[in-house]
Amino acid sequence: MSTTAVPALDKTFQILDLITDSTQPLTAAHIAKELELPRSSTHNILQSLLTKHVIYKDIDNRFYLGSYLMYWAGKYEQQQGVIQLFKDLIVQYPILLQHTVTLSKLDLGEVVFLACHEAPAPLGFTFRAGVRVPAVFSATGKAMLSTLPLQTIESLYDGVFPKSLTPSGVTNFATLASELTAIHQSRISLDDGQLREGMYCLGTYIRNASGHAIAGMAVSFLQAEYEANRSEVSAVLIELAEQIEQRLGFNPTL
Repeated sequence: MSTTAVPALDKTFQILDLITDSTQPLTAAHIAKELELPRSSTHNILQSLLTKHVIYKDIDNRFYLGSYLMYWAGKYEQQQGVIQLFKDLIVQYPILLQHTVTLSKLDLGEVVFLACHEAPAPLGFTFRAGVRVPAVFSATGKAMLSTLPLQTIESLYDGVFPKSLTPSGVTNFATLASELTAIHQSRISLDDGQLREGMYCLGTYIRNASGHAIAGMAVSFLQAEYEANRSEVSAVLIELAEQIEQRLGFNPTL
């Protein structure tokens, strides 16, 4: 028995797979017949896919794959490229290898962890790939948010600031804005126990060739380690970020 929770989405993938496998464009009638789907739902799905340019329709009302898939493919390749660069280049920085260093991306109002170099001593927090946390409390999240207008940030949360995870958590957009201003000046963000009590993180952003912040990195410490290492680690973290940016084609002079 199928356990699919969203039948319409399952049908959408069936349609896209059929169009992908076909050597020529297909009509809506052919798609519905081949997949044994109702014509009405087939038509609705095709119209939705057309709207986003996931598929196109020729003058004979036949459907084929659209250019939006190239956008998805490019984003996937870009994301995977950042992960590989992070893994390849971090080994050049012994001071960073002593600590837990995370790579993440911004997904609407949350941070999603992509990769992690684990410190020899555990921090007691899970940084598995795919784990999500509110961006406003994390070092990588704040770093990436600092590249966006405050109005855009507020819209990510529909104007409602997330509930703090710890007593140290920032509680409103005005206070967050002050933190983001400081990040503009130093390129370094700080999570001072806002994500987890007793854990401090220094973060920065990574820009692509277009100048957009597509990822963030953060170094995590226990509080005592943070006080002893913050200056040196901040400088090295920025150096690693700039090296990754250079490989991605970012030119700071443009």
